[in-house]
Amino acid sequence: MAGKIYESAQAALDGLLRDGMLIASGGFGLCGIPEHLLDAIQASGVKDLTFASNNAGIDNEGIGKLLRTRQVKKMISSYVGENKEFERQYLSGELEVEFTPQGTLAERMRAGGAGIPGFYTKTGVGTLVAEGKEVKQFGGEDYILEAGIFADLSIVKGWKADTTGNVIFRKTARNFNVPAATCGKICVVEVEEIVEPGQLPADGIHLPGVYVQRLVKCSYDKKIEFRTVRQRENA
Repeated sequence: MAGKIYESAQAALDGLLRDGMLIASGGFGLCGIPEHLLDAIQASGVKDLTFASNNAGIDNEGIGKLLRTRQVKKMISSYVGENKEFERQYLSGELEVEFTPQGTLAERMRAGGAGIPGFYTKTGVGTLVAEGKEVKQFGGEDYILEAGIFADLSIVKGWKADTTGNVIFRKTARNFNVPAATCGKICVVEVEEIVEPGQLPADGIHLPGVYVQRLVKCSYDKKIEFRTVRQRENA
């Protein structure tokens, strides 16, 4: 370890994991997910976890691996349609799910990162999403109160970082990673490349190093969620 840099995902999570914790995880599908950190969480054996994440990856990838090993107690999620094990556990009552509209989930994470305990939104008014939540009128319209997410740990996947923890994400892989990173008490980031301070464009920093406590450099094999190809024309 040198400063914020750790030699492996396991080392970067050392001393941070415990049963029953709330983890905010970046990514969308298989795009921009902290796969090495998720693998390290699986290997640690911690259980009864709550994940705030847009989705649970797919079967046997991403958080989907942790579902298979029964380490996840609850998901705070928006899109859950591509994971059969997620579906099975939810319908059988094995997994608690807090469905949250996608924009609301992003804002709940962002709010937590800004120290905001709650906010009002029209999204979900009059639906199952609003059940049990406070309703207040603004300008004659109903709004529901949503709570900010304050996670015990944030795990995210970046593209490049400098040694002080400033991070750049690559294109759509930014997705939920920035709000997820800011709402945790501790933020651990896995990246493809680590450079010296000053080598990243100052105006291009997506996540300031003040939010990042630990960094680990990892290598990746590109995984494809759905492989779609056109039919080959007859010769």
